[in-house]
Amino acid sequence: MKDFAAGEIIAIDKPYQMSSFGALARVRGTLTRRMGHRVKIGHAGTLDPLATGVLILLTGKFTKRIEEFQQHTKEYTATLQLGSTTASFDLEHPIDATFPTEHINEDMVRDTLKKFQGEITQVPPSYSACKIGGDRAYKLMRKGDEPQLAAKAIHIDSIELTRFDKETMQMDIRVVCGKGTYIRSLARDIGKELASGAHLTALRRTRVGDITQDKCIQLEAFPEWLDNALAN
Repeated sequence: MKDFAAGEIIAIDKPYQMSSFGALARVRGTLTRRMGHRVKIGHAGTLDPLATGVLILLTGKFTKRIEEFQQHTKEYTATLQLGSTTASFDLEHPIDATFPTEHINEDMVRDTLKKFQGEITQVPPSYSACKIGGDRAYKLMRKGDEPQLAAKAIHIDSIELTRFDKETMQMDIRVVCGKGTYIRSLARDIGKELASGAHLTALRRTRVGDITQDKCIQLEAFPEWLDNALAN
């Protein structure tokens, strides 16, 4: 039987268009109703609302291990649209600029991706949860401010092109990376390196540490999973 007060790891497959906090609140609400009391719970690494995939939730005393889980290597798959940008570097905002793409080919893309492997610096998106003077960057943006975010050192273990479509100028990549990597910023920087622009049209986290997407619970199936966990 699961002991959620002592600490459990719950891996959820976060749905599209739901915030990480929203998914956590749904799980916490179900736990509270089933157990009859509020359960301490936190998540180990935010996923954007438009991203899906592995979201690690820790309960009870395991919430002290959040930092440990945040340090784990992560794997993502992403689709980039070349030739245009948005303010958030994904589909949360409309296209704000377009760029030429006629010069881009698959060999050029593969050569460009090699430049992003290893230790690099990256400026986080302005629409992000990064804090500036105690305020979240995305909240400042929504107020009309333009926060200046500093570049941070990150590590990309590997970045691989899995599909390139010359007609649509879309490309799929698989990225294995360390803590603090923003795949949206990576898309922006790839576009610039290609002398064009780019933004994400899809993003999925497929692994955190040794927890892969196939080990995750679908959010709508969590109540049934919990009933089984409490019964056994």
